[in-house]
Amino acid sequence: MEPSFWHDRWESNRIGFHRDAPLPLLTAHWRSLALPAGSCVCVPLCGKSLDMVWLAEQGHRVLGIELSTRAVTQFFDERGLAPRVHTSAAGTHYVSGPWELLVGDAFAVPAALLADCAGVYDRAALIALPPQLRATYAATTWARLPAQCRGLLVTLEYPQHEKSGPPFPVAEDEVRARFEAQWTVALLERRDIIASEPSFQAEGVSALSTAVYRVARTAR
Repeated sequence: MEPSFWHDRWESNRIGFHRDAPLPLLTAHWRSLALPAGSCVCVPLCGKSLDMVWLAEQGHRVLGIELSTRAVTQFFDERGLAPRVHTSAAGTHYVSGPWELLVGDAFAVPAALLADCAGVYDRAALIALPPQLRATYAATTWARLPAQCRGLLVTLEYPQHEKSGPPFPVAEDEVRARFEAQWTVALLERRDIIASEPSFQAEGVSALSTAVYRVARTAR
């Protein structure tokens, strides 16, 4: 899957993955992480997610990473904000208030930029990637997060043969295989959501669940 796929989705406004409210699994489980107010939270492949607004309302700073300039500029435009813009080796940074959104390659973000991230929140990154890129993502972005980082990872589960991703199904055994070498992983909740997802039903998906994991980086 090439970056052009996601650029095209944003340019043509085919962003059915964007939610018009914070994710209920986020609001239900985030406080279990007990991150101090003021902590920086990394949100990979962030789009213009309202989850970043909710995280800021909890007193966090947010470092979002996104391929699409359009997604990032829409996030600030919709808040009525004019961000400061600067460039670095990692990409183009848009900064306003508690938000710093980086337009760049999440796989190439240096560890130094992530060093201040006490938290990580992944609702739409892992499930946006096919298996080979999921392996790369775990070995780059997640591997560069600092020791003691804690966060939530949200996945979808459905019969793979019934739908072509994205979003892709990621089962619990894959989550553990990808992350347990460097992270403790605890399943917090699994919800059956097929009744509330007509687009999946229309594609013939017979079963659909979402799962949320609490993760904590082990010492290196």
